[in-house]
Amino acid sequence: MDVSETTHDLAAELTQVLLKDHDVPAVLKSIAELAAQQLSGDRTILCGIILKRAKRNTVVATSSAEAQQMDEHQAGFDEGPCLEAQKTNSVISVPDVRYEQRWPKYMTEVRDHGLHTILAVPLRVGTTSTAAMNFYARETDAFTEAEIEIAKHYTAVASQVVAIALRIARYADDAEDRRTAMESRTAIDLAVGIIMAQNRCSQEEAVEILKAASNHRNIKLRELAEQITTAVGQMAPATSFEP
Repeated sequence: MDVSETTHDLAAELTQVLLKDHDVPAVLKSIAELAAQQLSGDRTILCGIILKRAKRNTVVATSSAEAQQMDEHQAGFDEGPCLEAQKTNSVISVPDVRYEQRWPKYMTEVRDHGLHTILAVPLRVGTTSTAAMNFYARETDAFTEAEIEIAKHYTAVASQVVAIALRIARYADDAEDRRTAMESRTAIDLAVGIIMAQNRCSQEEAVEILKAASNHRNIKLRELAEQITTAVGQMAPATSFEP
């Protein structure tokens, strides 16, 4: 396999992955499946990706159920070559797991599954997330220097796709947060208006009444505001957004 020969097709395939789905776990799963195909040849290579996002749960995406087990064990033990590759931003090669002394708990699981070689390559996906790709093989010394270069090339191209998917997901999260904040503001403003009318008080006084009631009943301000507006209007308050 020649790296230069695969560049165009690989970039095109990964672009299609991003065009088909922006959901981060789905994008990672497609990338793992393509990676396994890329290196398998006349033997079976398993592939898994572990992604750690700031303030979010770890995402594991794999090319098969067996790879899923391996990466879930690794994430559970919080040790292993993939996590080491993330931390050090370097390629980690384990040519024969029978003699590997690092990550003892994880290595026991790998040996028990009849896997003998692991290659972990970091994905460069931005400053708020870290990720790496694991390649597993049943043979010892399964990856030649040329194949390691191909794996590194694949992850370099895949890194760009994952970074874009993460950026899209972040924008979607931000938009949803803004929408939620606007909906909350609408309910509270309406409830304040109702309290002003009922108590013939100022806006500032109405806000204090609403806060005091929220604390006394031990419920969130938005929930109480929605209860008040629903009781008066017979339906939950709605926020209009421009298309």
